[in-house]
Amino acid sequence: MEEFIIRVGTFFIVIGVGIFILFIASDAAHQTDFDFLFWSIIAIAIGMLLRRRKPPPPPSGRFSTLRKWREGPKKNKKEEKK
Repeated sequence: MEEFIIRVGTFFIVIGVGIFILFIASDAAHQTDFDFLFWSIIAIAIGMLLRRRKPPPPPSGRFSTLRKWREGPKKNKKEEKK
């Protein structure tokens, strides 16, 4: 059920972005319709509220080698001070 709510949140965000694109298109056509803007803000806000339940992804370890190289000198300095 939790995964379904997260997917519904993603759906609302996508719909909100689509409606925002319609607002931009209406502005470019010099017939600005602010209803599109308001509905896009509402849809994106609802989507973000539903998506924030998603737990953060686990660390991938992509940059573990760089992190080790960067932390290496710091660890050596701490050991020398002792």
